[in-house]
Amino acid sequence: MVHYSSATVDATFAAVADPTRRGILERLGAGERSISDLAAAFDMTLTRMKKQVHVLESGGLVVTEKVGRSRQCWVGPARLEEEALRIENYRAMLEARHDRFGEFLERTHGNIQ
Repeated sequence: MVHYSSATVDATFAAVADPTRRGILERLGAGERSISDLAAAFDMTLTRMKKQVHVLESGGLVVTEKVGRSRQCWVGPARLEEEALRIENYRAMLEARHDRFGEFLERTHGNIQ
C-alpha cells in the first residue's frame, strides 16, 4: 500500500480541479511566462491571476520568482505520478468490485444476458 501525504495530494488535486488553472499549466508547459502575460491571456486582473498561480504553487505544480518588476512562472518540480497511482488504485479496486458483483449475479441468478 502506498502512503499518501493527504495535504500534498489535496493541494495538487485542488490545483488541477479548475479549468483556468489547467489552462495556465498548458501555457506554462510551452515555456516561462510572467503573471502579467498570463493575466492578459486569460483576461483577468493581476490580483486574480496571482491567486490562481498561488494555488498552483501550493500544489507544487508551478514555481515563481521575482525578476525585476515582474514575477515569472514556470512548471514546477511536482510530478503527478503519486496522484496517477492513487487514481489507478481506485480504478483497480472498482474493477475488482465489479468482477465480484458479476460473480455474485452468476451464482444467484444464473447466466444473465
